[in-house]
Amino acid sequence: MPEPLSDDQITAGLAKAEGWTREGDELTATYKVGRANALPFYTAVAAAEDELNHHANVHIVYGTMAFKVNTHDAGNAITELDLALAEKIAAIAADQGF
Repeated sequence: MPEPLSDDQITAGLAKAEGWTREGDELTATYKVGRANALPFYTAVAAAEDELNHHANVHIVYGTMAFKVNTHDAGNAITELDLALAEKIAAIAADQGF
């Protein structure tokens, strides 16, 4: 089972995930995407989620896509899995110009 991270570990990990912040026991990020870009962006994110076997809560509203992640198996705490997914999503967003 994944172990919750300390505050220092979370802060250090967020330095590698451009655009991500901590809100309580979740990591969050919001990207401005046009409607035409939303599907290709999320398709790439879904592949990264499947690769890690870890999935974000995603909220899509016209012009924005918001992500929240934490690890349910660790008592809804932030773990290495969350940081890894945040890094991957941040990299995808950068590659797609968001």
